[in-house]
Order: sequence, then structure tokens, then C-alpha cells
Amino acid sequence: MADPRTHRPRLWSSAATVGVLLLAVLLVPPLVQLDEQAVDLSRKLLPPSWEHPFGTDDLGRDLLLRCVYGLRISLLVGLVAALVATVVGTAVGAAAGALGGWTDRTLMRLVDAFSSVPHLLLGIFVVALFRPGVWPVIASVAVTHWLSTARIVRSEVLSLRTRPFVDAAVSGGATRWRVAVRHLLPAVLPQAGLAAVLMVPHAMWHESALSFLGLGLPSHQASLGNLVQNARSSLFPGLLLILPTLAIAGLAGVWRDRLNPRRRSELTL
Repeated sequence: MADPRTHRPRLWSSAATVGVLLLAVLLVPPLVQLDEQAVDLSRKLLPPSWEHPFGTDDLGRDLLLRCVYGLRISLLVGLVAALVATVVGTAVGAAAGALGGWTDRTLMRLVDAFSSVPHLLLGIFVVALFRPGVWPVIASVAVTHWLSTARIVRSEVLSLRTRPFVDAAVSGGATRWRVAVRHLLPAVLPQAGLAAVLMVPHAMWHESALSFLGLGLPSHQASLGNLVQNARSSLFPGLLLILPTLAIAGLAGVWRDRLNPRRRSELTL
């Protein structure tokens, strides 16, 4: 087992980055009484300065303020989509592993069917059914990202079914439903939670890809995907997409190593 002290630099740097970003998206909009969509053509395409640390875009809007608003929207999409996908994936995986038989075969064939279609293509199909907005993007990401969680939870449940405490519960007269709810599901929740954390940056990138292609959020609404598409000459929107990805991955890596040090490669981005 690795020395816990080796995780401390990664843990503290990742936690500090996540904390700063969360404070920015929570405090900057109410404290800075500025309209992030205010157009001032006399200030368009200004370089970074003290007044505009990230510069301005082609409509004279402050890029730092728009990046903060965009990060807030992208984090919202990532968190909600990851939560929905994790709940769906956990339910499907737990049912398949606990019930077995035809239920397991049917649910796993459903997972295989969804997996046969590339995530981005399936996401494009989902958002094309609705008007551009936050909730269609969340639905698109959630529909395409529950598959890995279902497989992980199913494999954990299949492993737990061979444990002595499960045999003891069955011998005591517990039904499959009671064994699944009282014994198997609580045991797989840490793995499901870890999968949800790792899914957040993945969902943010998915939203950014859809918005970059013009299929996600409306072009006037600030999101990291729209900002990357509209400000291709600036590195800052892309930087605010990479930073939370690395920070969340660092926190999830520490969690994964403490959860199961012998299988560190089980969950990766």
C-alpha cells in the first residue's frame, strides 16, 4: 500500500484548485454587478490588462467575466448530468448483478446496444430533438454516460455475491430484493460515487464539444464550449476547461487509491 503522505501534494493542490473555481462561480456573479453580455464595440479584442485580465472578445465583452459565467454553466451541466447518469447506471448495474438470469442478460444487452453507438453521435441525436438549452444538453450527456457505471456496479455486485455475509443473509431467509437493498447496494455506493466524480469533467467536455459544434447551448449564452468556439485566439476558456478536469481527476485519484489500493487502474478518465 502506498504511503498516504505521497498523496498529500496532489490532494491539497487539487482541492485548492477546485475550491478557488467554486468560489469564483459562486461569488463573482453576485459581487461583480456587471452584465457579462454587455456589448462595447469600442473595447473589442483588447489584450489582457488590469481592467480586463483575460482581455475582451470581438464584441467588447469582458472575457474573464464570461469565462466565470461559462464555467458555472458547464459545472452545472457536468454535476447534474453525472448525478443522473450515476443513479441510472447504479440502478441498472445493481439489478443486473443482483438478480442475474434473464434480467442480467437483458440489461447487459441494452448496455451493449447503447455502447455500440459513439457517445458524441448519440448526444447529437438527443440534442437535435429539442431547442438549444441547458436541459437538453444535460439529458444528452446523462443518456450517453451511464454505461460505464452500470458495468462497474454490476461487476462489484457479482463479486460481492460470493462473500460470506451474502450467503449468511440468504441462509437466513432474506429475499433477493432485501439482499440487494440492504447488503449489496450500500457496498457498491463508494465505487458509484467515485464514478460520478470522474464523470463530471467528462460531462463538461461533452457539453463543450456539443456547444463548440453549435448544437448545445445557444451561442449568446456563456459556456466553455461557446467561449472556445467564439474566442479561438484566446487560451483562457480552454484553460478553465482543463484546470477543473485535472483537479477533479486528482481528487478522484486519491479517493480511488484509498478506496482500493490494489486496483488503482479500475476507474480512469
